[in-house]
Amino acid sequence: MNKPLSGKTAIVTGSSSGIGYATASTLAQAGAAVVIHARRKDRLDELASEIAAQGGKVLAVGGDASIQVDIDVLVDRALSWDEGGCKVDIVVVNAGRGLAGGILDSEESLWPEIYQVNVLGAAHLMRRAGQYMVQRKSGDIVVIGSVVGRNISPFSGFYGSSKSAICAIAEGLRREVCTHKVRVSLVMPGIVLSGFQNVAGYDEENFGKGIAQFGKMLEPQAIADGIFWLLTLPPHVNVNEITIRPTGQSYP
Repeated sequence: MNKPLSGKTAIVTGSSSGIGYATASTLAQAGAAVVIHARRKDRLDELASEIAAQGGKVLAVGGDASIQVDIDVLVDRALSWDEGGCKVDIVVVNAGRGLAGGILDSEESLWPEIYQVNVLGAAHLMRRAGQYMVQRKSGDIVVIGSVVGRNISPFSGFYGSSKSAICAIAEGLRREVCTHKVRVSLVMPGIVLSGFQNVAGYDEENFGKGIAQFGKMLEPQAIADGIFWLLTLPPHVNVNEITIRPTGQSYP
């Protein structure tokens, strides 16, 4: 069986559910040794057991992707993991959370938390990965943004602003590292049905009825497949941005 990512080691944050879970599984099936990270250690252990049962290499590291110390521990653990070759070739910056509502009606007490994980935590991981990969003269950093980072919606305005920020940070990083043979790719999903909506405070009234018109929504695997495609392109080809929407999603 073809394993195009054999010999590579990947970090995937937010691996306990949704896009992160699907991405970690997909990269492991493609031969990568995966370092999975999330706050919910029980869910990480479930995923680790699944990957190991299929013959994959996996290291589960519990932690909070909004906390700089936890991110540093994650990177250090990955770089000292013998089974992964004590190196990191791929970093998928996926951990984040949503927030229902616009500027007027979203829960203001959650605003700092949104920026801490979606922007500051993500940027710190990108910084650590970028510094390391520039020294190695190779590597892939995949950043999970959102369509609402480019098409700000009044129904998720504050959350959208955090994704707008990470879109800008990803492009800034790309320009810093591209001459060192390091690729940075921004993936902007449309509506993906997962546990993300419940955590963000979406329900049938403020979410379900509005998206019914778009037809079948995406599942996390669709995003994982897009990430896999990006990572398996020739090294001199860097797709900087990709948007993946349900076919029927007209907006945002």
